[in-house]
Amino acid sequence: MAYTVIVQPSGHTFQAEENELILEAGLRQGVALTYGCRGGFCGSCAATVLSGGVYYPNGAPKGLAAADQENGKTFLCMACADGDVTLDMPQLSAAAPDIEVKVLPTRVEKMRKLADDVMELTLKMPESERLRFLAGQYIDILLKDGKRRGFSLANAPSDDQYLELHVRHVPGGQFTGYVFNEMQEKAILRIEGPLGSFYIHDSKRPLILIGGGTGFAPLKGMLEQLMAQGLDKPVHLYWGVRAKEDLYMDSVVRSWVAKHPQLTYVPVLSAPHADDQWEGRTGWVHAAAAADFPDMSGYDVYLSGPPPMVQAAKAAFLAQGLPEAQLFFDSFEYSPDTLKVMQENQS
Repeated sequence: MAYTVIVQPSGHTFQAEENELILEAGLRQGVALTYGCRGGFCGSCAATVLSGGVYYPNGAPKGLAAADQENGKTFLCMACADGDVTLDMPQLSAAAPDIEVKVLPTRVEKMRKLADDVMELTLKMPESERLRFLAGQYIDILLKDGKRRGFSLANAPSDDQYLELHVRHVPGGQFTGYVFNEMQEKAILRIEGPLGSFYIHDSKRPLILIGGGTGFAPLKGMLEQLMAQGLDKPVHLYWGVRAKEDLYMDSVVRSWVAKHPQLTYVPVLSAPHADDQWEGRTGWVHAAAAADFPDMSGYDVYLSGPPPMVQAAKAAFLAQGLPEAQLFFDSFEYSPDTLKVMQENQS
């Protein structure tokens, strides 16, 4: 049995089979529903049930607050239709154009340490293939055991012969441990992409970009694209890290600011070292942006980084007048295996 799913305000309509995840059903039929982690954490695929109902075959999403669930909010990556259903998903009206998702082999062209725990990987595409993507999207690295690891694309799509990734070494991480301890240039990696709905949406509003740690990576791709297009509106970049050494592309960003008057840059350190001699902003990066923009109603905001940062920023910015439809985010989730190892190390 198939159920009809209607998504407002865009008016998209598609069919979801019984026990089929709504996100999977929409994507299968060419509807560019927004999504991110596809694991019930990040909330990129959030929608509000206007009529009908949904259920969760694998349990309620861990990232969905009980109060939001009571108010009708659902995460489409975990929800099945329980009959015909109408959803409110404002972000779909600005959905990405149709871009083919491909599985391709790539070669590690270059490895460069950006910091003690951050490696830049430059992947070269096959001579006969290119990956069409939007700045800010991500790819999955397909591992031999069937698992996958997602990484944001850190370059703009103008040079689509190469893909740039910023890989942070996570203690206990299977893939990141391989990157830092074993991988050699010319290694072959299978990828799938592009994935995700984190990209620059068409708007005349000024932008606030906020990255935590390697959450800078997709913002870098976005900025490169915007600069290539002329950067015709104000763009405010906030980059939050622990200490000065973690600003692994600080000089690059400052060179951009010198060339583009519309771009401002605010690095924020949460735990600077004494020898950093830091005289800039300290604390949480989202708090710095909130202090600078007490009224956010006239901005588009892009968040990228760890889930606690994204969740705290969302709550603060919505309280300061930011319409939900003007908020876009990419919440970096750890794989279940990595989370288990990290929890074991902390116990």
